[in-house]
Amino acid sequence: MALQDLTPQLRTRLNRVEKAVGWFVLLAVGLLLFGFGYYAYNTAQRKGWFIQKVHYQTSLNNAAGIKVGDPVRLMGFTVGEITGIEANGPWDYYGVTVYFRIKQPYFGYVWSDSTVKAAAADFLGNRVLEVTKGVMGVPTVAESTNKVAEGLLMRDHFESRLKALEAEGSSREQALARLNAEAGADHPRFYAGLDKAAPYWLQPAESPAVTERLDQIVGQVEKALPNFLGLTNQLARVLSNSANATANLSQLSSNLLPASDDLARITAQVRDPGGLGAWALGTNFPPQIESTLAKTEQLIANTDSNLLVLASETGRSLENLANITSNLNAQVQQNTNLLMSISDAVVHADELVQGLKRHWLLRSAFKERAPQTAPAGDQNVRRSPRDAESRP
Repeated sequence: MALQDLTPQLRTRLNRVEKAVGWFVLLAVGLLLFGFGYYAYNTAQRKGWFIQKVHYQTSLNNAAGIKVGDPVRLMGFTVGEITGIEANGPWDYYGVTVYFRIKQPYFGYVWSDSTVKAAAADFLGNRVLEVTKGVMGVPTVAESTNKVAEGLLMRDHFESRLKALEAEGSSREQALARLNAEAGADHPRFYAGLDKAAPYWLQPAESPAVTERLDQIVGQVEKALPNFLGLTNQLARVLSNSANATANLSQLSSNLLPASDDLARITAQVRDPGGLGAWALGTNFPPQIESTLAKTEQLIANTDSNLLVLASETGRSLENLANITSNLNAQVQQNTNLLMSISDAVVHADELVQGLKRHWLLRSAFKERAPQTAPAGDQNVRRSPRDAESRP
């Protein structure tokens, strides 16, 4: 069906749908472009595409385990990457030249005394470049006040100037301090533009790869084999001496067997009942103890029999005393007037004595001695009842 055959209402609705689809496609394309740009910006920022970089080079005897694109480290940080590896001429001192670049601001730590070390990265033979931080040299890159790189240190002129200052009698520290001052005052003598200067060469401090270290260890082991054989001979002599020592020990143990038998016999006697006492006190001591105990038992039996006889005699005496007291009690109960007669006899005897005391003839016989004189001032003198009665 042709578009002209549609009704005006359908045409209007179709035009609106076409516009909405067009705007949707434009929005999707815009979002896609924005996402791609954001991804490209993050990638460039992560890889340092917009950051200033300085190119360096070093030399190695062997490039095993190193490849283009590997990271370059400084103080544990990844500061750049390897850009190229080339073989040197057959008469050169080093066999390989490695090119790498370091990004800003890490090239500020690279000075003229910095070195490059090809260290082992793992046990598979891979290696990584590690740049050491400068300590006493001159910065390889001169920066302005706004931290923008201006130039690269030219090593040839620096080395020649350093040797000349040392030849004049200056120490290395003094020469480096003077060169640093000269480089800061006169840049054209030491620095060139980054676009014109060749990559700066850093002194290598190469460490052998893991495989080379293993080869060295194997060589040392092979060299040490004769000494190892001598060590085995020494071990054989030590073992023979040990065998002799064991033979001597066996002979000593055979000599000690009689003593061990005696000791076993003594321990057997001690384990028997009463064996320790017989061994410690002798054979005559137990019969003496037995006779003493028998005598002690006989003495105890005699004492017991004597005590029984004494107790029986004491019982009979008590029975006789009880009979006497009972007889007295019976006689008193039977003679009721006996006690009254005794009481009257006692009263009359007392009256007789009192009368004799008052008789004029016998009064002096019953006269009592005068009491001792009391001290002066003591008016409370005790008097006897008889003195009180004899007063007129």
